[in-house]
This record gives sequence, C-alpha cells and structure tokens, in this order.
Amino acid sequence: MHDALSPLDGRYQKEVAPLRLYFSEEALVRVRLFVEVGYFVALCTTLRIKVNPKKCWRIVNNFNTSAFKHIKRIESRTNHDVKAIEYYLRGHIKTHQEFIHFGLTSEDVNNLAYGLLIHESLKKVLIPSLTNLIGDIKRLAKASGSSGLLSLTHGQPATPTTLQKELLVFTDRLERQLSVLKKFRMQGKFGGAVGNLAAHFAAYPDIRWESFAKKFVKAHGLTYLPRTTQINPHDDLAELSHIFHRTDSILLNLSQDMWLYISRGIFTQRTKASEVGSSTMPHKVNPIDFENAEGNLGLARALFHHFAEKFPISRLQRDLSDSTVERNIGVAFGYHLLAVTSLAKGITKLSINKKRMAEELFAHPEVTAELIQTVLRAHGIKDAYEHLKTLTRGKSVSAADFTAFINAIKLPKEAKNRLLSLISLSPQKGIDNT
Repeated sequence: MHDALSPLDGRYQKEVAPLRLYFSEEALVRVRLFVEVGYFVALCTTLRIKVNPKKCWRIVNNFNTSAFKHIKRIESRTNHDVKAIEYYLRGHIKTHQEFIHFGLTSEDVNNLAYGLLIHESLKKVLIPSLTNLIGDIKRLAKASGSSGLLSLTHGQPATPTTLQKELLVFTDRLERQLSVLKKFRMQGKFGGAVGNLAAHFAAYPDIRWESFAKKFVKAHGLTYLPRTTQINPHDDLAELSHIFHRTDSILLNLSQDMWLYISRGIFTQRTKASEVGSSTMPHKVNPIDFENAEGNLGLARALFHHFAEKFPISRLQRDLSDSTVERNIGVAFGYHLLAVTSLAKGITKLSINKKRMAEELFAHPEVTAELIQTVLRAHGIKDAYEHLKTLTRGKSVSAADFTAFINAIKLPKEAKNRLLSLISLSPQKGIDNT
C-alpha cells in the first residue's frame, strides 16, 4: 500500500503477509467471535439449555470481511470492541440471547483470543521460519568443510578456527531457544469481572464453575489460571517476549558477524545483472540483507523488551494500558519475521572464498604462537609462553622466524615436525582441522 504508515504494511507487506492471518484486526475479531460462540454453546450445554450448536458454529464458519465490517460498524456506535461482537451475535442467535457473553468481562474473551492466535502463529509461521533459517546456516557451515579461518579476538588476529564451527555456534544457540519456544504455552484466564466467577455463582450457585472454566480454557490448548485479577497477568506474554528477545539478540549477533565476514572477503555475494549496489559506485555489492536484518532486529528487540517490562504490571485489578500495547504484538513479530526472511535471503546468496581464508592465515603466522607455546609446555620446555611472547608480541613475524625458533628447540622429532607443518602452509593449501 503506497499510503501505509508502517513499512510492514507498505514496503514489506509481502514478506510479513503470513502473519496477517493472526495479528490483523480482522483476525482478532474472528477469534473473539470463535471464543464467544464456543462459550455460548458450552454454557448452554452445562445449563441444559437447548440450542443448535451447528447453527451457532455456522456464524463463525461464515465469518468474512463483510461480517468484520459489520462488527466494526457496531463498534463505532458502542465504542467497545468486545461488546460489538456480543451485539453482532444477538443479531444471529435469536433464542437464549441472555446467555451470550454471560457473566464475562472483555478480558475473558481477549486473553483467550490472543492465546489462540499466538499459538497458531508460532506453529504455522514463526517456528517454521526459524527452523528453516537454522537449516540454511547448517548447509552453509557444511559447505565450508574443515577449512581454517583466521580468528579475531578484540579485533586482532588470534588462534585459527574453522568457519564451520563458528557458524554452528549460532545454530546451537538458536536451537536452544527454539526448543524453549516449542514448549511454550500461553495461559488462559476465565473468571469474570474480578477473577472470582462471582456473577456465575450468583446466578447458578450449584454449578462447579471453576471446573467449567478450567475445562473451557484447556480445550483451547491454553494453561488454565485459577487465580487472577480481572485480567490475565500476562506473565506468559512476558515470558514469550523474553524468548524472542534472546532469539533476536542471537540473530543480531549473526547479522553483524556475517557482515564482517563479507567485509573481509570470507564470503562473496552472488549478483544479479539487473541489480544495483550503489547509486554512484558501480562496483558495489552491499550486504543489504544482513543490514536490513540488523535494523529490523533492533526494532523487534525494542518492542519485545517493552512487552516483557509492561505486560506483567497492572494497577490493582486492571488498567487498559496493557490492551493498547497488546495490539502491537503482531508488529514485533512482523519485524522479527522480516529479519529472519532477510537473513535467509542473504545466506542463500553467499559463496565461501576459501582462497581468501587461506591468504589471511598465511599473512598472520603469529597466530600459531598459542599452539606452539602450549606444545612446548607439554614437552617440559621452561618459560615457553615468555619465549613466544618475546618472539611475536607487537611484531611482524614470518614463517621463517618460526621455523628458526622451532629448529633451535630440543623437541621429539614428531612434535617438531608437527609444529613446522603448522607454519609452512601456503595460501593455496590453507589450514585444515585446526
């Protein structure tokens, strides 16, 4: 949409389209209607009031954009979104209307609706997209093989590693968060105006309303909350926000590292003839996918951080500030999904430059100092660290310098040859299995 206020609904609407099914206003209204009808049918069954469940559920099954607009027109008069759904149902259910929204407060409907939407979005969109990204990173790691990579600690050349291991560090971290996310369950509050089911007991004191509420909440796949104020305390949303904040922090770390690998020439990016990298410099192939991911992860993390702080806090029984913030859950997920999509797109464009990896290592033979001094210590060479420090610290050292140093030390032939092999590699050979 050319006039969209948010880029999620404008420039990036295609990338985040899968989330609209769960976090648009129409999606929320649809699921509220689902909860209200489900409650009406369950309540009538409990009270042994005869209704036609199939006819009731037809109202939900026939819900469409026209029905949504009808409900919004009612809301424009009531200035209350949940009450508008009740009045809409009254127009379709002609008998026993008094049991529509019976004894409920808006939060009873809203918190279950959000719980259902979040569960479905996790199952259908968010978990699969993260799983696919982890797979993309693993495939890139596998393609790198065991080729050595110059490490940088504090931005300075350090002991060699492998690109494969460095990438798999991220998949291990992400898989840990993914396992937590898969076990996560939203909670459900269903206790009336102040959480005590007081109106229900006043009307029908002989019914076991706690059991009814528990069964109704659990039937929706949510964890039942037996004691609440007027609202779900939202500890579930805070917990979910923390999971995504951690996940997006890892993804931000990945985005920045991939950007640095590209800047070093470790990765090259495949190009399209029709694309332009710079408006003035024809040679440029910018790492825009990783930069886009970094920017969107910053927005997602900021929102998730606010959610984690805001949602668990309410004045006494409730205030409406949580409802205002809750409407933006889809925005946070949108920026998260946009970042994951950008990362996946960027990774599929990468080619590994093993020649450049070998050249970096060959240009910094001093990074073998840790390995050499440790081997010397293992063979009882006194002050091994200090000898290597004198040879290398703050100096430009060549492979010849190391060769002379090793040849001058008394070591078993096997150990000496192994050390010499570490420093005698050409850029074409590289260093494997370091």
